[in-house]
Amino acid sequence: MATWDEVHRIAMAMPEAVERSPRDWRVKGKGFVCERPLRKADLLELGADAPDGPILGARVADVGVKEALLADDPEVYFTTSHFDGYAMILARLDKIDVDELEELIIESWLVQAPKRLAKTYLDGHTAGS
Repeated sequence: MATWDEVHRIAMAMPEAVERSPRDWRVKGKGFVCERPLRKADLLELGADAPDGPILGARVADVGVKEALLADDPEVYFTTSHFDGYAMILARLDKIDVDELEELIIESWLVQAPKRLAKTYLDGHTAGS
């Protein structure tokens, strides 16, 4: 089970990440992860399946990646019709383990970071890891 403190720690460890407002992390002005509470329409749509814990929204590379995450771990990942056709996944923060959270946040950052910044990050982590 992950917490907002862990999200903050991981997100802020990424190069040039900023927390624009509480629980809204960006790189060079582009959001990569954020808190995404369910709205009234989401609750109506999800019904009894609506989670009641904290929800993280994360950018993904494309809708194919989103669909793969939804299929691989529906206990953690979900979406609503609001995000149909949009490369963003919702994750139940109280169901995701910290290692998977870290991978999700790094991948989200890589999607949104400028290409040169992402390359510099990857070069430093593949050489040193």
